This record gives sequence, structure tokens and C-alpha cells, in this order.
Amino acid sequence: MRMRRLDADFDDFVLGRSPALLRTAALLVGDRHEAEDLLQTALLRLARHWSRAVENPDAYVRRVMVNLACDHSRRRRRRPVQLGSVPDVPVGDASNDDHDDLVQALRDLPERQRATVVLRFWEDLSVAETAAILGCTEGTVKSTTSKALAHLRAAIQIPQLATAIGADDVH
Repeated sequence: MRMRRLDADFDDFVLGRSPALLRTAALLVGDRHEAEDLLQTALLRLARHWSRAVENPDAYVRRVMVNLACDHSRRRRRRPVQLGSVPDVPVGDASNDDHDDLVQALRDLPERQRATVVLRFWEDLSVAETAAILGCTEGTVKSTTSKALAHLRAAIQIPQLATAIGADDVH
């Protein structure tokens, strides 16, 4: 009976969280198809360790996705990647061109900075939660976020971006 409940809990988690996790994966890897593969692999790993991860499955899956995305990025560094559309990215009143510029600037970030920005601003995690997922200190998250935001601000000029991710959001 306990095993059936664990299976049902896992099924409920996958059904409820997959769309949001897919959007996060797409932001991490920059490609919808690769994001689907990334999420599938992360969910398979979660399934194998569900009894351990059931306390906080979101954090477990995010950490697996970030690690897999970094590994994948290292393997494909020399291969150019074309970014398809990222689903349901809320960017306020920004035009499609602004959205494309933002997504391209995000893709141009080093994988650690990209993961930090996605976790902090897309997933809306705290500095402490982001540090736990990335396996680093809170100070590292803050400095990485600051560098990433400076790069994004320099790469694009979107008024909503300046207010949405202002310097006060780093800490």
C-alpha cells in the first residue's frame, strides 16, 4: 500500500509540475527539444530516488536539471545552438524583439550565471535556496547574480528588464 501511495505522489508531482519545469529546463539549455530530454532525464533520476526526494522534489529536480545542463553545456561548447521559442516566458509588455533579445542574452551567459539567473528570477528562489541547489555559498550566488545582471543589462536595453531585475534584487 505504501508503494502505491509513493507512485501516486510521484505521478501527481510529474503531472502538476512538468509544464513549469519544462520552461525552466528550456531557459537552462536554450532549446525546447533538449529541454524535454533534460526534464525527462531529471524526472527519471527523481523516480529512482523518490523516497529520498519526496520531502522537496522541486529542489531535487532543479538541482539535477542544473547539473545536467552544465554537463551538457560542457560537451557541446563548440557546437552552435539555435534557440527555438521558450514557452510562456512572462516579460511584461516587452515586444517580441525584446523577448528574443533577452532570451539570446540569457543564452550567451556562462552556464553558472544562466543557472543562477533562472533559479533566482524565473523560479523566484531565495539566495539561500539557490546556493543550496548550486552547491555554493550565498556570497557566490550574489556575486554571480550581479555579474550576470550586468551582462544582461549591457547586452540589451529593455526598460522592463531594468526595473524587473534591478540591482536591489541581487541581495
